[in-house]
Amino acid sequence: MHPLHQRLTELAPQWQEQLQTFLAQHGTATIATLQARQVIGGMRGVPALLCETSLVVPNEGLRIRDIPIAELADRTPEEIFWLLCTGELPTAEQTAWLRQFWAEHATVPDYVWQALKALPSDSHPMAMLSLGLLAMERESAFRRAFEEGVPRAQLWHAWLEDCLMLLSRITTLAAGIYRIRFHQAEPLPPDPTLDWASNYAAMLGLPDPTGQFRDLVRLYLVLHSDHEGGNVSAMTGYTVASALSDPFYAISAGLNGLAGPLHGLANQECLRFLLQLLGKLGTSPSDEALEQELWQWLTSGHVIPGYGHAVLRVTDPRFLLFQQFAHRWQLQHELIALVDQLYRIVPQVLRRHGKAQNPWPNVDAISGVLLYVSGMREFEFYTVMFGVSRALGICAQTLIHRILGTPIVRPKSLTLQELRQLATVHA
Repeated sequence: MHPLHQRLTELAPQWQEQLQTFLAQHGTATIATLQARQVIGGMRGVPALLCETSLVVPNEGLRIRDIPIAELADRTPEEIFWLLCTGELPTAEQTAWLRQFWAEHATVPDYVWQALKALPSDSHPMAMLSLGLLAMERESAFRRAFEEGVPRAQLWHAWLEDCLMLLSRITTLAAGIYRIRFHQAEPLPPDPTLDWASNYAAMLGLPDPTGQFRDLVRLYLVLHSDHEGGNVSAMTGYTVASALSDPFYAISAGLNGLAGPLHGLANQECLRFLLQLLGKLGTSPSDEALEQELWQWLTSGHVIPGYGHAVLRVTDPRFLLFQQFAHRWQLQHELIALVDQLYRIVPQVLRRHGKAQNPWPNVDAISGVLLYVSGMREFEFYTVMFGVSRALGICAQTLIHRILGTPIVRPKSLTLQELRQLATVHA
């Protein structure tokens, strides 16, 4: 039994008992009221999911296992995954074990590369990532355990095995997709001596003489790893997993949700907006010219990409951490300068405009810029970068649900006529 399996085996009975005790004491408690517009409006703000791994505090930002994300910025993805799964930061020995496990199992089977190379040359890299994960589903230990009749209470052991294998390979898979799709080159093999983030950065094949890109990839994977359970990718993965579909199905499904323009494409839209501003105003616009352009943009019915957030009411700490990264590495680029300039100006413009509940930037206002400045100019791949990171969180969230034995997701749907009747009764 490996260290993560051992620790979760120790923790599982405690978690299961805590859940059963809570249900016995508070299972019938009313915790919220529901408005008809929330039913129609994507369940915005409806407390309906159990998520132990992270939460977003409106006046603070992301917390992973109740630790502010700013306190985790120097950690590695290995440490973050252990924390997500267990609620504890790993020891040096535990981190070393996970690093070695992922490195030793990072090779992607040849049949996966053959399937990806058979696709049309203009296939979207997110579709390729999803297909690659699904192709490996045939190796699922979870599906095999279920078919062999393993009791449901014990299935989480196989779920963990699948998640570890999937995460071992996803960086190799994603990097190979980048090379196949955009450079018509062969995938680079993983280096068993490197950690997860460093291996991913190296296999992408971008020049990195100073190690700046490797450090960016590490930070990117940490900051995007988890963001509560109600976002489209996490909720989709959770829903699919609740049907006891194995992790290859569940993570693939979650990443398909991440591919949507309203979820994972935001950093691309922000970057396009910044490039558009530079194209129109020049590389060093004055504050006055930029403010005027932003005002005209808003009054014409547009929003400023990268500003505002569904939950946050302060500057996203992940934005600040990326900004600090740019300054620490002394990245000199007109896009970095524009990001800093917009941070000074946009909140004032949005306040004056009067329509923004939260005039502060979120992580998307800078994350795509840093990839671009680091040499990754292929916008379509940015969501894959996001997806590799978010796979950490979805794996951890679904693993915890399998340990707790939560049931299949099955909310009650309503016709508009039923909703109208309920609204009339409760008016």
